[in-house]
Amino acid sequence: MVPEEVGYQNHTLNLTNRDLLTLTGIVHVDAFDDQEVAVDTELGSLTIRGENLHIKQLNLEEGRLGVEGMVDAMTYGPRVRGKVQRTGGKGWLERMFR
Repeated sequence: MVPEEVGYQNHTLNLTNRDLLTLTGIVHVDAFDDQEVAVDTELGSLTIRGENLHIKQLNLEEGRLGVEGMVDAMTYGPRVRGKVQRTGGKGWLERMFR
C-alpha cells in the first residue's frame, strides 16, 4: 500500500514542440503577459518565459493550466516545507499601482 500524500496533488509539466505547455498542480496565477507567465504550483513558484504566450486553459479548482506560444525557459523558485516561499518581490497588482 502506497501512503497518500496529504495536502497537495501531483505537479506535472508537459511541453510539446516548445509551443504547447500543459501543467497540473497549479495553485495560483501570479501574473501573465505575452512574454512571461508566473504561477504558484504545489511544489514551488514557476516562471515560464517566451514569446506570444497565451493562457489557453485555466482551471484552478482542478489545478490545470494550458499555455500556448514559443516557450524559451521555465524556472522554479524556492519552496519551504512543501509551501511556496515568496521572494519578497512585488506582485503585478502592486507594480501597477505604485
